[in-house]
Amino acid sequence: MPTPMATPIQHTTTHHVTWITLARPEARNALAPAHRDHLIALFDEASADPATRVVVLTATGPAFCAGADLRATPATPAAGERVAGDVARTIRRGAQRLVTAVLDCEKPVLAAVHGTAAGLGAHLALACDLVLAAESAAFVEVFVRRGLVPDGAGAYLLPRLVGPQRAKELMFFGDALPAADAARLGLVNRVVPDADLEKTARAWAERLATGPTRALALTKQLVNASLDGDRATALAAEAAAQEITMTTRDAQEGVAAFVERRTPVYEGR
Repeated sequence: MPTPMATPIQHTTTHHVTWITLARPEARNALAPAHRDHLIALFDEASADPATRVVVLTATGPAFCAGADLRATPATPAAGERVAGDVARTIRRGAQRLVTAVLDCEKPVLAAVHGTAAGLGAHLALACDLVLAAESAAFVEVFVRRGLVPDGAGAYLLPRLVGPQRAKELMFFGDALPAADAARLGLVNRVVPDADLEKTARAWAERLATGPTRALALTKQLVNASLDGDRATALAAEAAAQEITMTTRDAQEGVAAFVERRTPVYEGR
């Protein structure tokens, strides 16, 4: 992971892995609007940059992300002063855009989570393609504690990951879900000791970075779309994606390596 610096969000790319690190430990990495916009831009850049073949999202300090930084958000006006649509517009432009940027990123996104991931922070992690959790990690659907409904795509993500009944349990009670229980429910891929989180994230990321990048991007797209579409649509998308993949250099290399009985060397193109 990058060396901590005095900036709210750090990012660096080495060996085709872009590390994005939340670095506001004094605020438990809560996200102000400017931080959300910065993250969205970084995920968009990672999608378009051939030098990036995988993204790792991580954090410094005792928590992964405490969610939206309410202290940095303008005070909500009294009910009689609101203009209808203001809140919905804020959510669409903020939390929902951020989660969508992760879901739509054309590179695999790996979350390395330690400490608390609450509210939008939990949804940001769970939108990632793979989630590694330290033993200290805990996921909290904190919205109900504030008398609010989940936003940041929570009611979209959770039922798809754990089913509607478990999603309702998490959202109705707002209890902290420890890493071990999150793994049991299928919310995270693996739980590791805190001391091993960086090492494991680096190993997974470097392995992904040597893979066929475009094939991984299309696989991600197919899996995500399959959760919302019907069988005919999914199968048509699969066939079209394979048509595209077969034109890539990596597919040609993969087939040649199979015929020649050697390990393929993928370029990410």
